[in-house]
Amino acid sequence: MRPRPDSLVIAALLTTLVALGPLSTDMYLPTLPSLMRAFGAGIAPAQFTLSIFLIGFAFGQLAVGPLSDRFGRRPVLIWGITLYTAASIACACTDDFNQLATARLFQALGACCGPVLGRAIVRDVYGHERAARMYAYMALAMAAAPAVAPMIGGFLTQWPGWRWIFLVLGLIGAGLLVAVALMLTETNTNLNSDAVRPGHLLANYALLIKDRGYRCYVLCFAGVFSSLFTFISGSSFVLIDRYGLSPVMYGLCFGVVVLGYMVGNFASGRLTQRLGIRRMIALGLWVGSLAAMLGLGLTLAGAEGVAAIVGPVALVMVGAGLVLPNALAGAVGPFGDMAGTASALLGFAQMLLAALAGLIVGHFGSDSAVPMMLGIALANLLAVVAYRGLAPEHTG
Repeated sequence: MRPRPDSLVIAALLTTLVALGPLSTDMYLPTLPSLMRAFGAGIAPAQFTLSIFLIGFAFGQLAVGPLSDRFGRRPVLIWGITLYTAASIACACTDDFNQLATARLFQALGACCGPVLGRAIVRDVYGHERAARMYAYMALAMAAAPAVAPMIGGFLTQWPGWRWIFLVLGLIGAGLLVAVALMLTETNTNLNSDAVRPGHLLANYALLIKDRGYRCYVLCFAGVFSSLFTFISGSSFVLIDRYGLSPVMYGLCFGVVVLGYMVGNFASGRLTQRLGIRRMIALGLWVGSLAAMLGLGLTLAGAEGVAAIVGPVALVMVGAGLVLPNALAGAVGPFGDMAGTASALLGFAQMLLAALAGLIVGHFGSDSAVPMMLGIALANLLAVVAYRGLAPEHTG
């Protein structure tokens, strides 16, 4: 007998599915400098293996969401996790840089099923009003993934070697595949036979893009996430190459930053029903933007040391923890009849903007922390501008 869709067991499974993307990037971060040496590549090519994952993750979501609206969440998840597991093993086995990049692309196409369909299932089960609180608690639990993943990745990189990172990811994929097959019931009770028809699909995306509230919430979400990913993309080079941290010490510093994200998500879960979506987003943007400007100011002033980077970024992540679950609920909540499509388009914008941020940071290299801190500040500014575009009626 399968657990109820709103049980704690299924909540834990959904949290792990949503964490599949962060696991696949954050566990990989400490190995980037080692990857440069192993393949004789520069910073930009090594960053490309991270950005190609995000590009595949972004575009894959555009297909996964509508497919789940048409055929159901469960079968699409099973196919996606199977692809992810196979691609992870392929990453571990390759000796060619181009093959690694290609395998990372397919890994992303499989991994994107987890966040898109995990969010859609939450909307299916909990509805609009309860979804924001559930997203916040899921994000709080999910924050353990990026807190622990770089530490595990650092350990694996320093001792067995970078290939073991992908073998571990493949084992995680295999475990999720078994769990989904045995425990998850179908939550999409209104299958839409028109969901994948090109004309209908384009009309749905056009409807979402034209909706002012959806558009602003998505850009707010994507901006804040891009500030997070700017740190993810540049921090291993800055902290390991410039400041000389070991991969394990880098993982510990990353854990401090993630602790800030966990604090924000915990506060969001406790306060959202009392204050509402809009006020929580405004609070998070104030915290994140001020912290980002502090970090940029310290960097431009020549402040040296890991604390001048990690401290402000941890506060930026407190703001992100307040913003992300509420912006997500504000965007997807009103579209229960096409939650998969709404979640997919949000994820597309999120990952595409993050990939662009990663490419830009990679282009400027690791000689200074200024490009990374400037990128964090600009991404938060984008989120503030998007928030200010919300109409008064979009109160959440």
